[in-house]
Amino acid sequence: MTTPLQVTTARLQLPVTATDHARGPADAPVTLVEYGDFQCRFCGAAYTNLAEVLRQRVDTVRLVYRHFPIANVHPYAESAAETAEAAGRRGRFWEMHDWLYEHQDQLDPVHLSLGVEQLGLPPDEVGAEVARQAHADRVRQDFVGGIRSGVDGTPTLFVNEVRHDGGYDLADLLAAVDAAANA
Repeated sequence: MTTPLQVTTARLQLPVTATDHARGPADAPVTLVEYGDFQCRFCGAAYTNLAEVLRQRVDTVRLVYRHFPIANVHPYAESAAETAEAAGRRGRFWEMHDWLYEHQDQLDPVHLSLGVEQLGLPPDEVGAEVARQAHADRVRQDFVGGIRSGVDGTPTLFVNEVRHDGGYDLADLLAAVDAAANA
């Protein structure tokens, strides 16, 4: 006797809340949730395309970013995520997010400190927060939420809480957004 395969679609297990880092209108018909790793080159490629999706679908898309640092492959991913959280504590999460993706080859502590300084943030304070892992719980919470949602690599995207298993090139992302907006 055989059992038929049951295909299930991975869904976002932790709904978006006010504590998430979000860009775009809160009432947008499409919410993209990205689980990302600042040191992942594929996330870097997706970053450019997601920025363009936000530009082209200004009133349609809200982007939420959640941390999924793969520390055993990317040694600076966790400290980069914590640096972004430290910047977020000062109202500058997205500026730091952008800097990190635009400088992926410079995430070592010295360059990270320079990036913090370039954004006008206090490098000594931010560095101390990262050193004592003041934001590790937030990063870990995002990571565990990703695991519960079936995230197994980066970037992983969810479109209106359903895992997007298509590509992350611009055409694929726009098609997914448009399909979700028209659903």
